[in-house]
Amino acid sequence: MKDFLTKSKSFTNPEYGCAPEEREISDYISHGVINLDKPSGPTSHEIDSWVKRILNLEKSGHGGTLDPKVTGVLPVGLGDATRAIQLLLTAPKEYVCVMTFHHDVDEDKIREVFNEFTGKIFQLPPVKSAVKRELRSRNVYYSTIYEINGRDVLFRIGCEAGTYVRTYCHNIGEAIGVGAHMAELRRTQVGSFTEDNHLSTLQDVTDAYHFYKEDEDESFLRNAIMPMERAADYLPKVVIKDSAVDAICHGANLASGGIAYLSVNIQKNSIVAIETLKGELVASGNSLFSSDEILNLESGFAVNVSKVFMKTDIYPKMWK
Repeated sequence: MKDFLTKSKSFTNPEYGCAPEEREISDYISHGVINLDKPSGPTSHEIDSWVKRILNLEKSGHGGTLDPKVTGVLPVGLGDATRAIQLLLTAPKEYVCVMTFHHDVDEDKIREVFNEFTGKIFQLPPVKSAVKRELRSRNVYYSTIYEINGRDVLFRIGCEAGTYVRTYCHNIGEAIGVGAHMAELRRTQVGSFTEDNHLSTLQDVTDAYHFYKEDEDESFLRNAIMPMERAADYLPKVVIKDSAVDAICHGANLASGGIAYLSVNIQKNSIVAIETLKGELVASGNSLFSSDEILNLESGFAVNVSKVFMKTDIYPKMWK
């Protein structure tokens, strides 16, 4: 396995579980995520309710709220995938934004200040926000200016979850001394979900479901919906043996002996995704050690499990 370390070479029993892409269509839907292209106008919660209505589901949930006027990538978890979509709340985000200055500014000055607003920055969340309004730090991984046209600046920004682009624009305007505001915003990435990765509109989902119900053609629906495992793609992985799966599903922490493979880039205290040898998402948790330390760990727990996504009894009970 590329980019994985082998702790214990293991094989999976085909009688239990199923590769995510091979799930029966009903399970595929209820364990799926739609990479939805949110239009301007509706709230993220309205999008949820429309998706539920289109697919006749009891529940759905989105990964990271977008303001009504903001467009772009809005991952929506379906059915049992609603819990897994919560993994995206801490995922890195990317946006394309148009910022408007309130007075004329020299282009060189704009580029100079943009460079200063890369890396660790400090923000005070807006008055209308779901979090406590106190100064906090966030990381801006990159901020690339594409075009400056008069007072308008078109740029792309990659940032840590919880970064407010509206506040980012306001603070740049204050730093230059002329004031500025966010004129338009589109989200282009959430974790591993991008505009190039099965991005679907509400109409695409409606048409796909129609072809499935009326023509018994699953192909369009399988293209519009991805397995919930894609919500964990941006996280480092710990792949476990069949014998450890049901214990994790019952709430046990992951012991060293249950690990088959692990990502090379695991850091101590980082969030990891726990998956089966077939690629099914079992749980997430906090790694107690780095990759190299886990590889050499002979006994004891390696990961504190925080959230379980797989139901019990899918794999046989092999623990006491």
